[in-house]
Amino acid sequence: MSGRRLLFALAHPDDESFGSGGTIARYVAEGAAVYLVCATNGDVGTVSAEMLNGYKSVAELRLAELDCAASKLGFQKVYKFGYKDSGMMNSETSRDPACLWQAPQAEVTRRVVEVIREARPQVVITFNRYGGYGHPDHIAIQRAATEAFFLAGDAAYETGQPPYRPQKLYYTAFPTALLRFYVTFMRLRGRDPRRVGKNADLDFVAVLENVEPSHARVDVRAYLQAWDEANACHASQLGGGLPRLPLFVRQLISGAQDFTRIYPPPDYDKIDETDLFAGVQVDQE
Repeated sequence: MSGRRLLFALAHPDDESFGSGGTIARYVAEGAAVYLVCATNGDVGTVSAEMLNGYKSVAELRLAELDCAASKLGFQKVYKFGYKDSGMMNSETSRDPACLWQAPQAEVTRRVVEVIREARPQVVITFNRYGGYGHPDHIAIQRAATEAFFLAGDAAYETGQPPYRPQKLYYTAFPTALLRFYVTFMRLRGRDPRRVGKNADLDFVAVLENVEPSHARVDVRAYLQAWDEANACHASQLGGGLPRLPLFVRQLISGAQDFTRIYPPPDYDKIDETDLFAGVQVDQE
């Protein structure tokens, strides 16, 4: 290992692949130890009946898909918190006392602090403040991970572990130009960009309105195949079942992944990093 350690604090089985799979594949290939928090079991995800053959529940299937993707991406360790999936905001499932959205933030934060102190990542990544597309589970883990980032180094915060202070905190970022194109394209086709998806519960205008500035852009063009292999593990969520553009086109439009740097706070809102470990002091643990 290179001594570099990176933690992704995310919500569902498939967030690691669909969202940041290219970045994860790159840093693992470069020798970094990459860790994952998956806060829920994904049991509210829509799954076809034939996909459940051999599985006792949606949760069991989706966690098996996560195990497949984790092996493809090469995580050092995956921490599964086991909360129930909350579903979308204001849904019946989001009121379930066992779901992540209803869990006390202090409880979830403490669990993330424990992971940080065990894994000792220099860099922590989670969702943006809107949770990417407004999903309550994304928002819940973002709040907990952000709070945990600062608490982990506080010796007064007791978990029975030595304190550890990570050096950088990032949020995942959507490519603004592609989002604008998508919203415009939908309107030209006579579709409402505020009511997207199978259940018409995704609002891409709100996603665009809540985009945060990008400060780091990671080149993942050489890792698209590894990214595809991890995505394909999530077959119940159409990870491998959608048509793909030719590789050279994808390298142009999705050959880089952007991140918003939260700490150290940036002096200005522009991309000035191509490596998430830029400026990090690396030990050799």
